[in-house]
Amino acid sequence: MYSLLLIIAIIVCVLLVLIVLIQNPKGGGLSSNFSSSSQLMGVQKTGDFLEKGTWILAISLMVLSMAINVAVKGGTEKSDNSQLKEQVDKASKPTPVQQGTPATFPGAGTKKTK
Repeated sequence: MYSLLLIIAIIVCVLLVLIVLIQNPKGGGLSSNFSSSSQLMGVQKTGDFLEKGTWILAISLMVLSMAINVAVKGGTEKSDNSQLKEQVDKASKPTPVQQGTPATFPGAGTKKTK
């Protein structure tokens, strides 16, 4: 399930990038001076289609990312929970220190002389 959702999300991401790159910039700039002479009647409808496609792909990407998050969290709770708990218990137990031996630190026994 997780792999399928991940593959679909990657495809949606690629499509979203392609649709965004196809769109004409609406901010103007240098391209706005030269593009007015080359526009035909169908350009506005194409822009509407690309804008709706962008919104649909963006919303579907958000829904897919939430679904992937639920799928991953659901899978980790069910798998090898006892082994994980055992490792946490081992790591959290303090190790006993013997009273007779002095604590040494790395490099504490070596002295540098000039």
